[in-house]
Amino acid sequence: MSVTRVAYRYAQSLIDLATEKKVVEEVYADMNQLSTVCKDSQDFKNLLNSPVITGQKKLEVFKAIFDGKVNSATMDLLNLIVKNERENVLPAIAKGFIELYKKSNGIHEVFVTSAHPLDQATKDKIVEKLKAGVNGTIELHEKVDPELIGGFVVRIDDQQIDASIASQLSNLKNVLLN
Repeated sequence: MSVTRVAYRYAQSLIDLATEKKVVEEVYADMNQLSTVCKDSQDFKNLLNSPVITGQKKLEVFKAIFDGKVNSATMDLLNLIVKNERENVLPAIAKGFIELYKKSNGIHEVFVTSAHPLDQATKDKIVEKLKAGVNGTIELHEKVDPELIGGFVVRIDDQQIDASIASQLSNLKNVLLN
C-alpha cells in the first residue's frame, strides 16, 4: 500500500471525526501547524523517520510539543499513528487533510508564476477573472521566476495557462525549426 493511500485514509478518517465532533476548523489549524513543523524542522522529520527511536519516546515528544496546544482529535491521531508505527506518514496526512478541507469548502489554490513580482491590482484582476470560472473562493500563491522573461503562468486545479514570453519564444523556435 502506498504512503499516499495510507495518508489519505488517515486524513479522511480525521476529517470525518472532526466533522462529527464539530471541530473541523480547529483540526484544520492543527494540520497547518503540523505541516509547517514537518517542513521547517529537520529534527522533527528525523524523529518521524527514525527506526531507532521507540514509539513511546516519539509519543512523549509529541505530547511535550503539542499537548494542550492542539485539539483532542489531533492528539488522538498522533497516538494512533504511533501505535500503528506510521509516524513517517504524518506530513502526508497533514497535507491530505488540508487538501480535503479545501476541497470540501470550495477553496481553489491558484499558483501564479511571473517574471517579476506582481502588484496588487494585477493580482486582483487575476483573481477576478478566475472567480468567474469557479465556484468558491480563490487562494492565490505567487512565485517569481526570472527565466519566464515576461508574462506569467497561472495554474488552478489541473489547468494551466501559460502566457509567458519564454513559452512563446519556445513555440516560435519550434515553428521555425519545423
